[in-house]
Amino acid sequence: MTRPAPLQAGLTGGIGSGKSTVAAALARRGALVVDTDAIARMLTGPQGAALPAIAQAFGTHMIDAAGALDRARMRQEVFARPAARRQLEAILHPMIGEVTRQQAATASPGQPVVFDVPLLVESAQWRQRVDRVLVVDCEEDEQVVRVMRRSGWTEAEVRRVLAQQATRAQRRQVADAVIVNGAGTALDALDAAVGRLWALWWPGAGV
Repeated sequence: MTRPAPLQAGLTGGIGSGKSTVAAALARRGALVVDTDAIARMLTGPQGAALPAIAQAFGTHMIDAAGALDRARMRQEVFARPAARRQLEAILHPMIGEVTRQQAATASPGQPVVFDVPLLVESAQWRQRVDRVLVVDCEEDEQVVRVMRRSGWTEAEVRRVLAQQATRAQRRQVADAVIVNGAGTALDALDAAVGRLWALWWPGAGV
């Protein structure tokens, strides 16, 4: 008898929402987490596979002294020119998609696969690909505080990123489940929420 394919879930949330913490909690319970942000960083890191195409499209000044994408400069470029964002996405998205498929294929039989995708809600393709969507939700002001604290960005820079992302309401509209990780949420409470969801979506799977 053929074993049914494991439930594939999409995990998303705005910058600073705590999505990575939830992803780690899912991984501890046995999920294979495919992190599209990490894949993008690999492709644009030193000697990354996407760098030649980026240098050709945007100029070699977009590559820093370490041989990686100059993220701050590229961030300024895509915020200033929407066409630049589309151009960058046209380079990166097919590459990210290929590595994503390769990593997902390494799942063990019956192992849940969780795709960690920051812009899942903005992508109809991703919503169609996964069986369920998990959203990590947080107040926008708390997101700003967290990102400023960890990244050293200004408030204006963080809010500019938030303006480019889906709203909280838009994420909740497509969510099959929401985990709240707002101001004052304790790590053990967040982990317990992940545990309850795990038992509901993947009973008997993992550890």
